Formats: sequence, structure tokens, C-alpha cells
Amino acid sequence: MLYQIHRYPADLIDVVRLAGGAQRVVIRPVLPQDEDLTSAFFGDLPARARYDRFMSPMHNLPPELVKRFTNVDYANHLALVAEIFVDGREIVVAEARYALKGDPSVAEFAVSVADQWQGKGLASLLLNKLLCHAATAGIERVVGETLATNAGMLHLARKAGFTVTRSADVRGLMLLDKVLAPERAGTPCGGGDGRAFMAA
Repeated sequence: MLYQIHRYPADLIDVVRLAGGAQRVVIRPVLPQDEDLTSAFFGDLPARARYDRFMSPMHNLPPELVKRFTNVDYANHLALVAEIFVDGREIVVAEARYALKGDPSVAEFAVSVADQWQGKGLASLLLNKLLCHAATAGIERVVGETLATNAGMLHLARKAGFTVTRSADVRGLMLLDKVLAPERAGTPCGGGDGRAFMAA
């Protein structure tokens, strides 16, 4: 795998061993050639997980959405994938991203984790990396939306310090909001040295 794309944030590449597991997980920013991996990841999610993520019954991601998810500029739109290798084959087991909402100081985030990788700290690890990178990039607030029935995302958001409020306009929709503390440029957000560590 080559990481030579202009502005590719190679400092976010990491190799981790999750709590209770022996398998190595590689975390890295997404690449344009990850379209098939991304399609397979979302296609393998349970229907309920896809509904929670997109708030609509989506079985397969449309090709144009897959392209948008994998062709990012790492500035206005940053996406991370977590992958394992089985018999030399890459398999994405989680992904997380933020994208600016028009205001350069505000970004919207989303996180998805494969069912069998839930409860291992992977979502928190990815979200913390996103938040750190967003702060160093000068983003002041990270926001999101989720369904009131999505207990996992609500727990993740609260654990990460997000304020959670009910939408006044849409029944059953919860609004997530976190003000970021400014970070100095060059602050490390983990990774880049190939060290394995335990994720809580």
C-alpha cells in the first residue's frame, strides 16, 4: 500500500492491538482505491446498523456515495478506516469521518463499527483521533445527529464529551455537539511510529 497522495496525513497511520484481542488492527486515512473495501464494509453491516448510520433503509451504498467516501481531501473531509488482514486480504472493520459543514469552524462526524468488533474500544479510538486532528486543523466544533434508539452512538458521544440534546424539529432525532479545545499545530494525534498498544 502506497501513501504518497498529496496532503495524505500519514501521521494518523497506527497499528493497535485492542483490549482482549491478539489480532493487529491497522488504522489509516482512507485512500481512493478503497472503494471496494468501503462497499464491502457497509454491505456487511446489519440492516439496523446501516439504518442508524444513514437514517434510511440502505442495503448498498450508491457508487457515487462510495466515491465521495473514499475520494477525500484530508482537509475539508477526513476519513479513517480500521482494517485487518486475513490471508493477505484487507478487510475494513470500522470507519470514521468528519466533513466541514460550510462553516470552516464546524465539522460533522460519523462512526461505524462492524458488529463483531463492537465493545473493543475501536469506536472511541477512531473518534478521539478525529477530534484531535480536527482541533489541530483549527476546527472549533464537531457536531452530529443520531436516532434516539441508537444507544451505542449516544454512549460513545457522551463518553467523548459531546452534549446530547433532543431535536426540536425532528421527533426521535438527537443532536450531538462538542466544542474543541484549541490544539497546537503539530500536536501528535497518535500513530506514525508503528507501535502497538492496547485500546481501552
